[in-house]
Amino acid sequence: MAPPAAAAVEGGGGGDGDRPPQGIGQMFTGIIRIAVIYYFASKFFSSGGKQPLSGSGSGPAVQISNLFQKSESMDMWFYLSEHDKFNDFANEEALIWHESNIPYAVWKPESTRTLSLKYHPSEALKHNGSLFAHVFFARSGFPVDPNDPEYQPLAAFALKHPVVTYLPKSKANKKKSLLGNSKGTTEDEAVSEGVEEPEADSKDDGPTEYISYWKPNITINLVDDFTKYSKGSIPPNVAPYMNIEPTTGNYYPTVFFNEFWLLRDKLIAINDTVKELDFYLEVAPISMTKWQLFMQIDQSFQIHRSYGSMLEGEADELKRVFVEGNPYLLGITMCVSLLHSVFDFLAFKNDIQFWNKNKSMEGLSAKSVVVSFICQLVIFLYLLDNDTSWMILASSGVGVCIEFWKIGKAMHIEVDRSGSIPKLKFSDRDSYAGNKTKEYDDLAMKYLSYVLFVLVGCSSVYSLMYETHKSWYSWILSSLTSCVYMFGFIMMCPQLFINYKLQSVAHMPWRQMTYKFLNTIIDDLFAFVIKMPMLHRLSVFRDDVIFLIYLYQRWAYPVDKKRVNEFGFGGEDEDEAAAALTSGSSAEDKKTN
Repeated sequence: MAPPAAAAVEGGGGGDGDRPPQGIGQMFTGIIRIAVIYYFASKFFSSGGKQPLSGSGSGPAVQISNLFQKSESMDMWFYLSEHDKFNDFANEEALIWHESNIPYAVWKPESTRTLSLKYHPSEALKHNGSLFAHVFFARSGFPVDPNDPEYQPLAAFALKHPVVTYLPKSKANKKKSLLGNSKGTTEDEAVSEGVEEPEADSKDDGPTEYISYWKPNITINLVDDFTKYSKGSIPPNVAPYMNIEPTTGNYYPTVFFNEFWLLRDKLIAINDTVKELDFYLEVAPISMTKWQLFMQIDQSFQIHRSYGSMLEGEADELKRVFVEGNPYLLGITMCVSLLHSVFDFLAFKNDIQFWNKNKSMEGLSAKSVVVSFICQLVIFLYLLDNDTSWMILASSGVGVCIEFWKIGKAMHIEVDRSGSIPKLKFSDRDSYAGNKTKEYDDLAMKYLSYVLFVLVGCSSVYSLMYETHKSWYSWILSSLTSCVYMFGFIMMCPQLFINYKLQSVAHMPWRQMTYKFLNTIIDDLFAFVIKMPMLHRLSVFRDDVIFLIYLYQRWAYPVDKKRVNEFGFGGEDEDEAAAALTSGSSAEDKKTN
């Protein structure tokens, strides 16, 4: 049976006297729900729910703290050994570096110590052997050898870090000369590529072979962390790096082997030919915030790689910008990149609006639209063949779809089902074929196609004779892509010719072209500050020439209001419509008065 208050709410009307009991009931219900959620959350997610703390089980949580004090002097011993565990403290050859009186977590010149040396690898290390850095810290004046009579466990601690890393061996070069031993490659290169190609093409080529790489730089950071943590409630991003002392439960100073700025191309492959290796060592303090930032960025890179939005090596390229770039130039580049994104979005938006509202193809080159679609399709296939990240592929794929949609706005597309296989049938629009636009467009494409075919043929033959490719399909794609980069201006030239013949530019989407021209100016800046292939750099300045000609045509051909614009209306029609609107409003005012 329901309580009286609940019964009144269920059976009563909507009077004001019923509202307070309903609010109180909902409040108690919410409190009960929160209590139930908290109970189950504490059962499932509490790490110390069933582990009694030191003292009584119902007492307050035990606090753990750093065993060392801030600015306390420390001594450091740096040993190198091919064994995972180290206890040969009498071996002076294994002791690479020793520093005394290092102030802990204090930012002073004496807090940072460095050492550069040459290391001569052993024969075992040259044949994929292991090498570990055993780093020992102790309060100044205390030994780190457990066999020493003055040794104290609370005053010394040790860490281990691999100096050699193992990475998969670079895959065999899949590219080869399609004509055999080409003129641009030596005989040895052709033989090696021909031997490795079948292994590279095979789906199952056996286990992955790993080789050892030397880390030329080891940075030891002492984390400035004196936080008092509750036992069993250490943050998950800090817990893996905590070095807990078993008797007291407190923790030793946190040591972070900083490899954030150690790029992949800085690693040195170890083989029989290596006689000596450069080795740079550094010990320095690091703040808790900076340490957490490094870990968060590395974790973010790992997540992006797992999702496929970042390829291997892209993280190193991003770090390289910060390491090798000028900070002022980097700031300018970031601002310019933001402007480039804004202008790119505005150009994209206005391009869609223009073709969506366009009613007439008079003065516009339909063949340029088709050529633009073919170029976008070639670039998409080229990116697909070169294992590009899915985000770039998605962006390029959307661009292909939009270019195909623009063909539907520039031409009539019908499905021809007369044959056994349905085909797409393209036909010109009446506004395009019924005037001089089609004639000028055909004439421009006729002569430009001659130039294009000659350039494409020469470039493709040169690539086939002097360059290597994975397959004939890759050669075709790379040749077409090179032509798109080098000779893409040809698809914009027919529009220049049509403007010249019509002596008008009123039909052009000038708002979209303005944003594209601003993007081209930004690309000019990138061409000077960013490393890029010479062909791509030349293509940027190629677009400048085309847009400057467009601007000259806009100045040379004043607007003729008798010609229709991109929406199918002329200037005189707009004047008449405005006059009619004015007269209509004045007549309405008279009726009102």
